[in-house]
Amino acid sequence: MDRPYYRPRRLRSHETVRSMVRETRLSPLNLIYPVFVCPGERVKREIAAMPGNYNMSIDQVVEECRGIKSLGIPAIILFGLPPSKDEMGSGAYADEGIVQEALRSIKSAVPDLLLITDVCLCEYTSHGHCGQIRDGDVDNDATLLLLAKTALSYARAGADIIAPSDMMDGRVRTIRQTLDENHFERTPILSYAAKYASAFYGPFREAADSAPQFGDRRSYQMDPANQREAIREVALDIEEGADIVMVKPAMPYLDVIYRVKTEFDLPVAAYQVSGEYAALVAAQRNGWLEKDRIILESLTCIKRAGADLIITYFAKEAAKLLS
Repeated sequence: MDRPYYRPRRLRSHETVRSMVRETRLSPLNLIYPVFVCPGERVKREIAAMPGNYNMSIDQVVEECRGIKSLGIPAIILFGLPPSKDEMGSGAYADEGIVQEALRSIKSAVPDLLLITDVCLCEYTSHGHCGQIRDGDVDNDATLLLLAKTALSYARAGADIIAPSDMMDGRVRTIRQTLDENHFERTPILSYAAKYASAFYGPFREAADSAPQFGDRRSYQMDPANQREAIREVALDIEEGADIVMVKPAMPYLDVIYRVKTEFDLPVAAYQVSGEYAALVAAQRNGWLEKDRIILESLTCIKRAGADLIITYFAKEAAKLLS
């Protein structure tokens, strides 16, 4: 009987060998943890659809950030729940807004933690859409000015990276110009370049109280059927001044992450969104999936597809497993 000349199993037979020849390596340095800050004091309210994640007041967020940094996670991305909302989303760009106050407090207490701010208006508008409404839809160009105003407010409060997630055409250019004109030319932009109108966002809308009050966001977020369009979106954002580009969601769009990574010479981020997290946690709790393995496998496959940075609600658990 002819025996195989090459046996792939030779390099799988021992854990040390498997580790030495591993092609994709996941590290806490690849991870970004999302944080939701809300009004009040001593508030730490679990998000029902996202077990293990919380809406927290600033004092609790500061303590959370100390723990995040101690795990070796280098960055968080901040989302704010304002005390009140209005048609124009003015809480997003108020000097004393919830995210602005949180930035100052965190920067003072945990200066080495990188602070990324999501720039969008949906959490701040009474109608729940990502910009100014005109004739029943979001007015793209009028919204750009509000987004730039928000980005500048965050930079002044201490944000290290600005991350626009609204999907308005031209927002990267407008934000870049506004930051540069106000002496924040060294502040990078992490653009949600290919953000799909996904069904996987449901739990986040509970977390951020950001569900649209009418219609949906398909007139500005991408059609899940389109891949080539994502490449056009990324190219536009790079041309307008993006420093890092993001694909969102992550696991259902691994093909898009791969295309973006192979076609552009820029760092790529991916967002393992709330619905991905909630589905995996539910399966774990029902005994259908092995918790630790599925956390690391899901994140490793996102990194293998090409993501340099991964925003994930599993960041803390993953960091502990990787330590």
